Parts: sequence; C-alpha cells; structure tokens
Amino acid sequence: MKKTAVVYWSSTGNTEAMAQAVLEGMKEAGAEAVLLTPDAVDAGALAGMDAIAFGCPAMGSEVLEECEFEPMFSGCKNRLGGKSVGLFGSYGWGDGQWMRDWEKDCDDAGINLVCESVICCETPDDAALEACRAMGKVLAE
Repeated sequence: MKKTAVVYWSSTGNTEAMAQAVLEGMKEAGAEAVLLTPDAVDAGALAGMDAIAFGCPAMGSEVLEECEFEPMFSGCKNRLGGKSVGLFGSYGWGDGQWMRDWEKDCDDAGINLVCESVICCETPDDAALEACRAMGKVLAE
C-alpha cells in the first residue's frame, strides 16, 4: 500500500476543499493517506511517503503563502527526490502565475511532478474537485 500525504495551507477554505478532494482520490485508489498542515511537517514527516500533494493558494502578488507554507516547502523540497508530487491551489486574481513559478521551482529542484497542477479561481467547482480527486488517484498509483 502506497503511503501518501496531502500538505496544504488555506485561509478561506477553498484550498482546504481541494485538499479534501485529493485525499478522497488517494483513499479511493487504496492508498494510506494523511492530511497535514505546514505546522505538522518537519524534516522527517514526509520521509516515509511515496507521494505527496502540496496545496497553497496564491497570495499577495501571486506568491505562495509566506509565513507558514513557503518556509515549510523550501525546507523540505530538497528531500522530495524520488517521490511523486502534485500541486494544487486556488487564486482570486491574476492568471495563475504563482503556480507556474511554483512548478518551475519544483523542476529546478528535481521534483517529479507526476500530473498536471490543479488551479481554480475562488471556490472550487465540481470540475476542479474532480480534477483534485483524479490527482489523488494518480499519486496513489
């Protein structure tokens, strides 16, 4: 059984709803799955995981949340080699540039993004939630 995790930060509940959908997809595919917030992630928390989905909304001028999520992600990204990773999040303005920047950061760090990132504007609709469930299934395979 694959060990998987969904690590997310949410202020409005939009990214949290997406995280729940990714978790559902992982469990539906038969994976052992946990839901974590940045404060629960330390150096060893992700070590035993086969696959991890990271979720963070766009903040400020289209950047990752800077107080909790970005420091946690920067601290663990160099230990994600060999793991399957997916990215998701919501935004309220702009065109998704924060996700393209995040994907490039992952690529530069040698992180294996195994599926297309999922983004949505504001509250996730049924299509966005289904894409999140699909991401969870891909990560669990």
